[in-house]
Amino acid sequence: MRKIKLHTKIFIGLVLGVVIGLVFGEKALIIEPVGTIFLRLITMIVVPLVLVSLMLGTASLGDIRKLGRIGIKTIIYFSITTMVAISIGLILANTVKPGSGLNEQVRAELYKSYESKAQVGIERMEEKPSAIDVLVNIIPTNPLKSLMEGNMLQVIFLALLFGIILTLIKKEKSEILIKFLDGLNDAIIQVVHIAMKLAPYGVLALIASVIGKYGIHILITLLKYSLVVIGGLVIYTFSINSLTLSLLGRMNPFRFFKSVKEAMIIAFSTSSSNAALPVSMECVEHIGVSRAYSSFVIPLGATINMDGTALYQGVAAVFIAQIYGIPLGIMDQITIVLMATLASVGAAGVPAAGIITLAMVLKQIGIPLEGIALILGVDRFLDMCRTTTNIVGDMACSVVIKESEKK
Repeated sequence: MRKIKLHTKIFIGLVLGVVIGLVFGEKALIIEPVGTIFLRLITMIVVPLVLVSLMLGTASLGDIRKLGRIGIKTIIYFSITTMVAISIGLILANTVKPGSGLNEQVRAELYKSYESKAQVGIERMEEKPSAIDVLVNIIPTNPLKSLMEGNMLQVIFLALLFGIILTLIKKEKSEILIKFLDGLNDAIIQVVHIAMKLAPYGVLALIASVIGKYGIHILITLLKYSLVVIGGLVIYTFSINSLTLSLLGRMNPFRFFKSVKEAMIIAFSTSSSNAALPVSMECVEHIGVSRAYSSFVIPLGATINMDGTALYQGVAAVFIAQIYGIPLGIMDQITIVLMATLASVGAAGVPAAGIITLAMVLKQIGIPLEGIALILGVDRFLDMCRTTTNIVGDMACSVVIKESEKK
């Protein structure tokens, strides 16, 4: 009998999760702990994986100038693709006008249901540090605290710093540490393999609990807005990434998407770039991207690259403005592009981080922050979609950077 592949099992789990959620409603929440266990198991290894693999990848480059070159190219790539993504979102939102014609009764009901959640996002946005503070806070005062709290920017800084140091000390001493890190990295990857055996059941439980809790009625109510966001994400994910893969990465997009579908399913079901990170690194290795590149680009991307989130913010900002009848001029739209690009940098790779950054964008262009309440009903599902776009962008970038370094 032919063995069923893991990605097929995961997809079956996803479909069964939708069915169970629709059939049993809130009763499906009883199996949510299964999904939580899977998510915690994946999340548990993110920090050690990023720390060890990034140190190993940095040390293996053996050249600080090469590291700097890769870093600059990665940041430029992410910045450009993020601006392209949000531009696609703005074009679609201005063309389709999803915020026009929303029933007044539906609008009032949405406010009533989600106003308190919107307020939480607004309060968290007010606490968000300035750009200067973010830069300063990249350098940790207590490395152990950074690791325990999972502060990804600080973890990446530590990994890069110690990886560079390994290239500066005597080779006979650095080789001992590199061999240890290599063995530790293999051990962490084995944990990933064990966790992935639970993936079909974890995905089933997570999807069932989401559908059971929120249902699909709210998705139908905001169908026009949801379709614009999803349409934009599909266009960006499969057209722009295919273009960069073909032209810059010299890779067949069909081969790429076939190889990374497991990571896409994990990202979709967990709504977390961090949770999908170990699987993403494993997937790109199968298409020829060595750990020297993937261990640098993908963890960095999980922290600063939010293509899908930026696109969603563009659509959401225009949608809310249209509901309030607020006209947005060309300068307002440019401001959205710039703010969403900057706000997405350092956004936590966890579920619903986009709500906080959306609040920053809305505040900048003078749209009432309470309007966030209008979209929270479908945010969980859209979060799943935009997270998938985010991690595809990370993996595509690793292919492009690998190809550019060959030249």
